[in-house]
Amino acid sequence: MKLYPLLCLLLSCATMFSGCTGKSKKNVHTVDTIALAAAPIFCADSAMQFIVQQCNFGPRVPNTKAHLACGNYLVERFTHYGATITEQKADLMAYNGEVLKARNIIASLNPEQPQRIMLCAHWDCRPWADNDPDANNHRKPVMGANDGASGVAVMLEIARLLQQMPIKLGVDFFCFDAEDYGVAQWEDYTDDTSKSWCLGSQYWASNPHRAGYRARYGVLMDMVGARGATFAQENYSLYYAPSETKHIWKLAHQLGYGRFFPMHKGGYITDDHVPVNEIAKIPCVDIVPHTNHELSNFGPTWHTVTDTPDNIDSNVLKAVGQTILQLIYNENATL
Repeated sequence: MKLYPLLCLLLSCATMFSGCTGKSKKNVHTVDTIALAAAPIFCADSAMQFIVQQCNFGPRVPNTKAHLACGNYLVERFTHYGATITEQKADLMAYNGEVLKARNIIASLNPEQPQRIMLCAHWDCRPWADNDPDANNHRKPVMGANDGASGVAVMLEIARLLQQMPIKLGVDFFCFDAEDYGVAQWEDYTDDTSKSWCLGSQYWASNPHRAGYRARYGVLMDMVGARGATFAQENYSLYYAPSETKHIWKLAHQLGYGRFFPMHKGGYITDDHVPVNEIAKIPCVDIVPHTNHELSNFGPTWHTVTDTPDNIDSNVLKAVGQTILQLIYNENATL
């Protein structure tokens, strides 16, 4: 049975947020130096249901039935919310020689508008839980509730709200595939491993879905729902998109989400924003966790069998989703 966000809207959001799609009480107000345009209220419960629905298909590993079914679901949902869909299907070679039937899904709102921003997430899952503390789990696929589904869920919820409160700005939602097929930890691999990750975004950056595609900037959301997650300013983002990075973090603080967006630097993360920055030459910011944990800087569920919906925190989803939603409506107000 499919549990779509309407159920969440009726049961949860009315009491938690006084209406998921309500406007701010004031049309425009100023906090510090950033004017805040009227924007809908991001419903974290709705985003949570999008995570659950993706996970209900099973691990979305390329070349599996779950991957195919979830891809069809994403196309259907974004289409339902009024987006124009472009699919990029390509045979991409994994580091181990396996040919991956990859599928980038690009959902565009207001496709005729030249002023655009791009929102990005990867929708595939890690084929091996190679960071799990139990070695018996290392060959099992990862469910990817946080690592994959959370960023896509935030984009779906934003698309749902943009349909209810339309804008003039062009917004492209990029669901990149084959991000998580990088070299397994057990491999004795001497070559540069960085290129084994982010295969879908590498392909798109070299083969844009539309000739001459440009955007003002992009925002990548990766692992944006885990319990205890905080998002330091990622170093490639600061190098390629410094003003956009600092603006987003300042906006998050003004909205009251400063504890999730600390004003300090994180590490250099190999992620889908790197080819967007380096190949497509579009400034792109990565919102990705950076925490001190014995298992991983990405948190305790990263590449383990515990990356499941019960380890998602709706407060983290809310902090990221509301910040990016506000960013979009602020950008729209400049048109």
